[in-house]
Amino acid sequence: MATAIRRAKLDQLCAEAVDLAREAAEAEAGPGQIGEHLGVQAEGDRVCSHLFACLHPGYRGWRWSVTVARASRAKRVTVDEVVLLPSEDALLAPAWVPWSERIEPGDVTPGVVMPTPDDDPRLEPGYTGGEDAAGTDPAEASITRALVAELGLGRERVLSPQGRQEAAERWLAGEAGPDNESTRQAPGNCVSCAYFVRLQGSLGRLFGACANVWSPRDGAVVSVDHGCGGHSDVVAEQREAELPPPVWETVSWEDPLFS
Repeated sequence: MATAIRRAKLDQLCAEAVDLAREAAEAEAGPGQIGEHLGVQAEGDRVCSHLFACLHPGYRGWRWSVTVARASRAKRVTVDEVVLLPSEDALLAPAWVPWSERIEPGDVTPGVVMPTPDDDPRLEPGYTGGEDAAGTDPAEASITRALVAELGLGRERVLSPQGRQEAAERWLAGEAGPDNESTRQAPGNCVSCAYFVRLQGSLGRLFGACANVWSPRDGAVVSVDHGCGGHSDVVAEQREAELPPPVWETVSWEDPLFS
């Protein structure tokens, strides 16, 4: 059988100690910083907290909480603590976010170096194919990568299946994918365009690079089903202008115009 939770009863002497609580709050906050009394709430047997408005302009919506208490059978009320607490409409600082989660695309500008962690799931060792990457000691893996780089045996790390999958999903969902106004109004898709240069590897089945200088995606990765107005199949008709018949000059400087 569940035991009922007994709610604390508001002690009368503690509830009446408003002046005592205000003096304690002013001693902590300084003169002129304590506003009106907002109420009192029971915290326990013979323990309650008085709430006062905070007048500091930098703490809008905050309130001072002064906890008072008295001993059993005692009439003297004493102050336990004075704290500044936020209310529901208080102005609070944004929640702290770790740097690794705070970084966004475009934050790496010229001169900025962004280190890649050893356990980045988007990468795997290029010299093993990633078969034993999960169980490899980080220190041993770091030494091995340095040796491979010194001997020139290829790239230290390559994209893992997860890295390729994330890149493909990101490209397909972006402006280089099929779901955009450029593709809907295009005369054809990139896969049939002469300016489409297919990527190597598994990503080449879905993506390539655009080599049309007039295309808005020139030099960027595009999906095979992307499209733009610069498709190579759009050929302009070559029309030669008809020249008028030649006019022979029969008047020289020595001939008078009027005789």
